[in-house]
Parts: sequence; C-alpha cells; structure tokens
Amino acid sequence: MKQLTKAEEEIMQALWQLEKANVKTIIEGLPEPKPAYNTVSTIVRILESKGFVDYEKQGKGHVYFPIVAKEMYSNQSINKLVDNYFQGSFKSMVSFFVKKNDVDLNDIEAILNEINKKD
Repeated sequence: MKQLTKAEEEIMQALWQLEKANVKTIIEGLPEPKPAYNTVSTIVRILESKGFVDYEKQGKGHVYFPIVAKEMYSNQSINKLVDNYFQGSFKSMVSFFVKKNDVDLNDIEAILNEINKKD
C-alpha cells in the first residue's frame, strides 16, 4: 500500500469520517484555513489514482468514498513506524513512549488488560 502525503492523509481523514462526500463537503470538514476547491479536487483525484478512493456520479459531479479502510491504513502506518524507527520491535516503541511521554500507570494497566484479553 502506498504512503500518503500529509495533505492526502488530511483528505482521507475527512472522507473516513464522512463516508461519502463531494469536494465541497470534504472542504467543510477540514480545519481552518480551508484549502482551495481546486486543491482538494486535485488531491482527491490523486487519491483515486493511488487506489484509496472511488466515486459515484451524482448529477454533474462526483461523490467520493474511501475504498481503503482507516484501520487497514493505520495498521500499515504503525508497522512502517515500528520498522523504520524501532527496528521492528513493538517493545522498543512502547518503551520509548513510556519513557518520553510520561505515560500514566492507568494507561499501562489498560494496555496490559487489552493484551491479556488477546491471549
């Protein structure tokens, strides 16, 4: 799966939330400052060419929808992060975040509970 640029990911976040939308509606879902209509339209077409979105014809326009699930992209992105910065070790990643981000003991217990449920 291809990586997304920051701008592409921002559009995908809006589409994942909206599920289906035309360019105008996507823009409304973006934070200020809002990008230009043509910019968003171009990015959506790039996302289509990368296989992340598809569209349905609606009148003279298009309604876009994601064809890559947010969970699938998130999983791939996390795996790339772990591989590139933590030598493929989730343990190293978790250790890094615990040391550098003042993780609360309750959060660690919640994570351990989730791990234990998986077993």
